[in-house]
Amino acid sequence: MKTEDISLFHRIVETGSLVDAADLLNLPKSTVSRRLQILEDDLNVKLFHRQSRSMTLTASGSHFYDKTLSILGELEQTMTELTDSEAEIGGHLRILIFPVPEVLDIANAIFDFMDHNPELTVELIVSTEPQDMIRNNIDLAFMVEDSFNENEMVAREVLNEELHFVASPDYLAKAGTPVLPEELEKHNSILFRYPNGRIFNEVPFGNDMKIAVTGNLCLNSIQLCLEASLAGRGIAFLPIEVTREFVERGELTMLYEDVEPYLGKCYLVYPSRRFISLASQRFIDHMMAALERCNSGQACGREERLRGSIKSWV
Repeated sequence: MKTEDISLFHRIVETGSLVDAADLLNLPKSTVSRRLQILEDDLNVKLFHRQSRSMTLTASGSHFYDKTLSILGELEQTMTELTDSEAEIGGHLRILIFPVPEVLDIANAIFDFMDHNPELTVELIVSTEPQDMIRNNIDLAFMVEDSFNENEMVAREVLNEELHFVASPDYLAKAGTPVLPEELEKHNSILFRYPNGRIFNEVPFGNDMKIAVTGNLCLNSIQLCLEASLAGRGIAFLPIEVTREFVERGELTMLYEDVEPYLGKCYLVYPSRRFISLASQRFIDHMMAALERCNSGQACGREERLRGSIKSWV
């Protein structure tokens, strides 16, 4: 019995079908089916009830899945303890990235990790759409606060970003410029929907209070929020790095300049109920060190590349 076949069994359980597991693992369906049959033959038990369009676990399969989750985790931990910390690692990592302003800094740090581990393959997914990390076989994700369920994830803070209120001069000429915090409630705000489906309609004002806002436009793209604010559609709450050049050119006006900007956070997250592979552990250590420079002001050319990165966001 091979541990690789047990891991494959986990992917079938989590996706719910041989076809989806084969697609995620980039393997022929026939190979996945054959390896599952070998595992069942080795165990001498039936792990799945097979229907035409789906697969459900048998009682034995459910028991085997629960027990092998911890076993594989312990095996990976043992491998970590025994393996030379400088040795190359292989395998495949599937990584989800929320399109934050530092997306290129994250990508370049990932490329550097790949250069040090040439046997490793990586798939990057940049999206604001909700993703079930277990079902979609996503190993790690870079997500902003409030966009994931803290009870289901382990989260490590890797980046922070200052956010503030902006609006176009045209919008302010028509609707007036808010001066007091409570005046925001009377304005049209450009709303944002997080990947978990939650609408960001209670915005921080400074770092110690929140204000409920409303608006007639809701988006799930930072780029579109920026474009909407430039088009005079309302007040937007955006990263200062994203809006800086437009404020400097007078295309946007920063509101409440005497209020301390809100410090938003980006986290490196992974499912709490899945064992962490050696590749994932090494990746986490590498990214924590590499992205620390961004938080200390050494942003790896972020400002020079920012405009290009904004145009590429989903």
